[in-house]
Amino acid sequence: MEKRVFVVTFEEDSKSYQAFSELKQMHVLKKVQVDQMAVITNMEDEKLKIKDFMDMTGPDKTSRGSIIGILIGLLGGPVGMLLGWVSGAVIGASGDAREVKDAMSAFEQTLAMISTGKTGLMVIATAESREAIQDLVQEEIEGGRVLQLDLELVKREIEHARQTERELQREARKRWFDKNK
Repeated sequence: MEKRVFVVTFEEDSKSYQAFSELKQMHVLKKVQVDQMAVITNMEDEKLKIKDFMDMTGPDKTSRGSIIGILIGLLGGPVGMLLGWVSGAVIGASGDAREVKDAMSAFEQTLAMISTGKTGLMVIATAESREAIQDLVQEEIEGGRVLQLDLELVKREIEHARQTERELQREARKRWFDKNK
């Protein structure tokens, strides 16, 4: 089954926790097929931080090593900070996020959805769960927004970001040693 990454936000942060709780129940009742989900806060000083996490795929129920954990780690690192700065500048300059949405990466779209100081929800679920998730977010809890990304695209972007991060680290070490000769 095709998997999707859903990024969900509400005006009120408490609704993200409510959606997390209700999605757990919907998963148990087999109304949705969720692999992983996390409540995430975009903190000024730490970037993104996982506040609550659930993995329904296996015995390791921690976020470390999960797709969501890796994605959040990248977004909170130097690459994520660079992407956040670039996407914020582009959106600010254009005045309309819809103009640049198609040109933005999954990372940039996630950072744009969960703005600084806000709490959101990230869910990895089957594509068939889309309608149930959208109904929950937009009709039952009300007032939510849903961004849907292809999981395979996100995985490719994670690998590309990891490679970029490794290259930046090599370059930084090289410059550091060259400077201190």
